[in-house]
Amino acid sequence: MAAPLELSCWGGGWGLPSVHSECLVVMAYAKFSGAPLKVSVIDNTWRGSRGDVPILTTDDNIVSQPAKILNFLRKQKYDADYELSAKQGADTLAYIALLEEKLLPAVLHTFWVESDNYFTVTKPWFASRIPFPLNLILPGKMSRGALNRILLTRGEPPLYRLQEVEAQIYRDARECLNLLSNRLGTSQFFFGDTPSTLDAYVFGFLAPLYKVRFPKVQLQEHLKQLFNLCRFCDDILSSYFRLGGVSPTGQEVVDANLQKLTQLVNKESNLIEKMDDNLRQSPQLPPRKLPALKLTPAAEESNSLQRLSP
Repeated sequence: MAAPLELSCWGGGWGLPSVHSECLVVMAYAKFSGAPLKVSVIDNTWRGSRGDVPILTTDDNIVSQPAKILNFLRKQKYDADYELSAKQGADTLAYIALLEEKLLPAVLHTFWVESDNYFTVTKPWFASRIPFPLNLILPGKMSRGALNRILLTRGEPPLYRLQEVEAQIYRDARECLNLLSNRLGTSQFFFGDTPSTLDAYVFGFLAPLYKVRFPKVQLQEHLKQLFNLCRFCDDILSSYFRLGGVSPTGQEVVDANLQKLTQLVNKESNLIEKMDDNLRQSPQLPPRKLPALKLTPAAEESNSLQRLSP
């Protein structure tokens, strides 16, 4: 009997099984390969280190990072690429490298660095699914981690300023989307009629960008003009993740609740900042010196006798 496979990941929203790109990559690959994953959503729990999700746990192993998890599943005979030729396997590696270099930085920026998107969508959504008091700390940590990851890969000379980096990563992302659209063409999947590892990666990176409603949508608007990529995401969602669609009225309710949540999270953050400022600005009184206690003559005599006694 095969060891049980448990995947810890962020939960879903906007019709997605997870809003986290790397979690979506693993979930899609498991569906394509038939791997019997038990998905454990970490929302509102203390389990696991949220910075490392997705995490695959078995009786003997704990594996993190999508590439390592997919390799582990292949060793367990869950292989979505068994029909690919050697050339298609090489193309898969090349396109995944392209996605991680050209598209992922823009996805991270859209969610975690773009100010309007972060404060109105990303931060409230994640804060509502993290227990207090971690919900006051972890979203900011994740945002800084995303920015550091972007600058680590895209902040080399001559792009010294953040504005220059932002302009470049969005240019690269649009070119990458155009290339993916041309490669997919009218096919159902990237290598014919059967989904593979490349389809899992493309779906994981594109679906949150396609479905989540952001106030700043420059890259999202470009994606929605590439109809075959949008159809690609919709087909995978309907065929492998039958969550049911969200009606316009239902989506309006979701957006209204998210707006209320945004206001609540911002109020809590402002309150904590005010308390912190008040503590810094409050006058610091010097420590009081306690008056020395004087012993009565009788007590001094008793104390002297105690010191002399053996």
